[in-house]
Amino acid sequence: MIQPVTPDYAALEATPVATAPFAHVVVPHFITPPDLRALATSLPAIRSGGSFPPAALSLSPLMAGLVAELEGPRLRALIAAKFNLDLDAAPTMLTLRGRTRAKDGRIHRDSDSKRVTVLLYLNAADEAAWARHEGCLRLLRNGHDLEDFAAEIPPVNGTLLIFPNGPDTWHGHRQYVGPRHTIQLNYMTNDTRARNELRRHRLSALTKRLPWVA
Repeated sequence: MIQPVTPDYAALEATPVATAPFAHVVVPHFITPPDLRALATSLPAIRSGGSFPPAALSLSPLMAGLVAELEGPRLRALIAAKFNLDLDAAPTMLTLRGRTRAKDGRIHRDSDSKRVTVLLYLNAADEAAWARHEGCLRLLRNGHDLEDFAAEIPPVNGTLLIFPNGPDTWHGHRQYVGPRHTIQLNYMTNDTRARNELRRHRLSALTKRLPWVA
């Protein structure tokens, strides 16, 4: 019988909200080392860049269970309480990434249809690029200088990052090309823009399952 992954919700609950350069929470080892080792053998085979909805991938039972857990009520309630938000009716959008391309990581903020961004990093800490600060997400003080950052999060060790989106939530990372496993979960607005994005998300899942798509 496969033991499901159990995130460290107590660690999330105990972690205070950082305020610089914008409100966010970083929880190292939200996925504990034993669970992370188990997941390392269950990561989906993603050989190209971009974001993939779960329906576009062949997920192992362990990974599928983690995806379901992240979209469940416990994480939603903790995030809502942590940032004093009402997320009861917020639709979710979840994608997985397995590779980072040269063009990824440019300074940006997430679309206005995404109320909250949740990033979960499933990479081992032994990649030399992380020590060189490549592919490590930076929370920036402005929208034009990647070196002017208040926090830098290596994408390793089951680290969880959460931040509500806003006009100044700029982030990005130094160029990195190679494997970089990330789960991104967004709590969406309930307006037309969000519905359109969710519709594109579902279409993307269908398209990426077609046999002629690489």
